[in-house]
Amino acid sequence: MARYTGPVCRLCRREGQKLYLKGDKCYTDKCPVSRRNYAPGQHGQARSKDTEYGRQLREKQKVRRFYGIQENQMKTYFALADKMQGITGENLLKILELRLDNVVYRMGFASSRKEARQLVRHGHFTVNGQKANIPSILMKVGDVVEVKEKSRSSVKFKELIENHKGNTVKWLEVSPEEYRGRIVAEPTREDIDIPVEEHLIVELYSK
Repeated sequence: MARYTGPVCRLCRREGQKLYLKGDKCYTDKCPVSRRNYAPGQHGQARSKDTEYGRQLREKQKVRRFYGIQENQMKTYFALADKMQGITGENLLKILELRLDNVVYRMGFASSRKEARQLVRHGHFTVNGQKANIPSILMKVGDVVEVKEKSRSSVKFKELIENHKGNTVKWLEVSPEEYRGRIVAEPTREDIDIPVEEHLIVELYSK
């Protein structure tokens, strides 16, 4: 499956806002969105026509880029969300939040979702004591995510734990000193801080 491997800051500039894909750099003055707040490319500063379809497309692309998923995955998650009880748009965001790579990022064991995805693929985590190296695994309430014992001595994880900023979401219980986190509840829309109008995505896929 093809995956975007170019400069991720171009993705933020295309959406016209920070997607926080570069970790700590996004919070500094070096962030390209702060310095060049217009779309990349030769025609980046040209006016674009604002249409209903265009707004729907941009919201969908924004969510895909936030979570680092491909179009086929997005369609699969939408189909799953549509079958669930409740509001489809909120269900979609809940599913994306419960991906293993996002849970690792939310727990503070990675500085960005992209880094979390890479660490998961390299086998640095276990779920309920079992090896887990697939970033798209969907977590459930009660699941425990831990950094593998032999990975805890690495410089990378020692720095992450030393600079751990604490738990920022109510649905997770994190013990940084134990390199462990547990899902204590399902995320609600109020817990998801992504600036997106999910109803536009529902309208796009419902056509």
